[in-house]
Amino acid sequence: MSSSISEQLQNLGLNKIRPSGREPDQMREVKITRNFTCHAEGSVLVEFGNTKVICTASVDRGVPRFLRGSGSGWVTAEYGMLPRSTGSRCDREAARGKQGGRTVEIQRLIGRSLRAALDLNKLGENTITIDCDVIQADGGTRTASITGAYVALVDAINVLKQDKNGAMKGNPLKHEIAAVSVGIYEGEPVLDLDYAEDSKAETDMNVIMTGHGGFIEVQGTAEGAPYTQDELNKMLDLAQKGIRELAEMQRKALAE
Repeated sequence: MSSSISEQLQNLGLNKIRPSGREPDQMREVKITRNFTCHAEGSVLVEFGNTKVICTASVDRGVPRFLRGSGSGWVTAEYGMLPRSTGSRCDREAARGKQGGRTVEIQRLIGRSLRAALDLNKLGENTITIDCDVIQADGGTRTASITGAYVALVDAINVLKQDKNGAMKGNPLKHEIAAVSVGIYEGEPVLDLDYAEDSKAETDMNVIMTGHGGFIEVQGTAEGAPYTQDELNKMLDLAQKGIRELAEMQRKALAE
């Protein structure tokens, strides 16, 4: 039986198709649902395709000991994956008695990224804790977490603004923050990798940026062959496109 025209073109390298059928510069469908839970000062369900993360922002008066008396606030983050958020059940890390290295690395990344969005001195001596709980994973959980956590953070700050005893010193928000993954799949730079691509990508990169194009952090690893300067530039261009789209979605969600 002869192969289809699509298969023939793909064999010739003329019709490279991502597993999802998306174009190289096409994001997955992104949804941001605010006020997803009723108790936290800020709560968001963020969805990047089949990746779904609940992000909550909780406000506490006071700061860690190393900041007491400084007048500065603090933002910290915790991250975790629910036991059946992936294809097979993973144990709760609490049951193991310690967090894994991947978890610690991701929650530090989330915290760093969100602190870059704020003037911590204007936050006053308040602590905002961001919890990112992955309920379903299909690639890009850390970038979805950062994108959703920013919206939850803004909602929490707006709650603090209404509290006369909150020790705020003006508006602490400096930047919009969002994050997206890029990579090289089947030799082509692509935007917003799902698991099927991420697990086989030659290069995997996470990019955190401000809504106006400033870079906060870039994490890139060549899983296969080293990537070139030209490929790096193409991936960063894709990331900038994705961040612009995500920032607009964040603004729209916050305006609702």
